Amino acid sequence: MTVATDFMNIAIILAFIAVALAQVLSMVRLVIGPSVGDRILALDTMVVNAIGLIVLLGIAQGSRIYFEVTLIIAMLGFVSTVAYARFILRGDIIE
Repeated sequence: MTVATDFMNIAIILAFIAVALAQVLSMVRLVIGPSVGDRILALDTMVVNAIGLIVLLGIAQGSRIYFEVTLIIAMLGFVSTVAYARFILRGDIIE
């Protein structure tokens, strides 16, 4: 292994740790609240963190399929966050 490969592996491991820690902290915010807006924001942040973890997994394994999966998860995460926020604010999703 070269120095560049070792540096890349260390950087990926540190990135995994940082994003996993952010995911745990978002989960804590989701549980303790205190308001519904905080919980919606925490849920959206958890989606972004999950996307980051999947991208890092794709980089670590050298596979391109993970990047396509993240696009689908990003679209579903955005739509679900908007739908949940509309439900909380208005009481219905579709008018």
